[in-house]
Amino acid sequence: MSTARPGIALKRLRASNQWTLAEVSKRTGIPASTLSRIENDLISPTYDLLIRLSSGLSIDLSQLLSAADPAPGTGADQPGRRSVSRQNDGDIVQMPFHTLKYLSTDLLNKQMTPIMSEYRARSLAEFGEFMRHSGEEFLFVLEGEVELHTECYAPLRLKAGEAVYFDSRMGHAYIAHGEGPCRALSICTVPRHEHEPRARPLPQEGEVAATRIQPAMARVKRPHAAARKARRPA
Repeated sequence: MSTARPGIALKRLRASNQWTLAEVSKRTGIPASTLSRIENDLISPTYDLLIRLSSGLSIDLSQLLSAADPAPGTGADQPGRRSVSRQNDGDIVQMPFHTLKYLSTDLLNKQMTPIMSEYRARSLAEFGEFMRHSGEEFLFVLEGEVELHTECYAPLRLKAGEAVYFDSRMGHAYIAHGEGPCRALSICTVPRHEHEPRARPLPQEGEVAATRIQPAMARVKRPHAAARKARRPA
């Protein structure tokens, strides 16, 4: 297992594209202060923050998690591709009251994101704000009991061996019920727009000027053929 460092990945991405925190904030809708705290390892980004980063910057979520370069032939158009996760594999993001271990981060453009989760929050106050992200989610309880809180339904308690499938745009939170450990496998679908090509670097000052001039030139209409003929000397 390795500890994911999304803050370092984000800082390197900003440097390579010459983006400021304000520009990344505009692309992702995440406050610049939150981005700065992520880059400086003061907070670990939740799954929904990672989704907003990958979507807004047009990169694969795995590029924010794994320090290793993707293996050859791991793109979505590669037939027969696969990823094997051994017992100690995965990229870990540690939160105050839960731990997320992202699996198969060596594959890009996955149709789903598998996550092994350990929940330690015993109340909504400990968990914090509800999570919400595009797509759908499947949760299978492996150990202990999970209490799923959502915006639309009464709290749902699930024991080991039980599962739930839900629309993850709905705000949700996971509470560990009882005293023992609580572990689950979560599988989240990936929004299609995340597979768009990576955003190009923002244009430089000279490129911006050229971009502004070209449309104005395009609006200059050439004289009609009949008008040009009329102006010719006899």
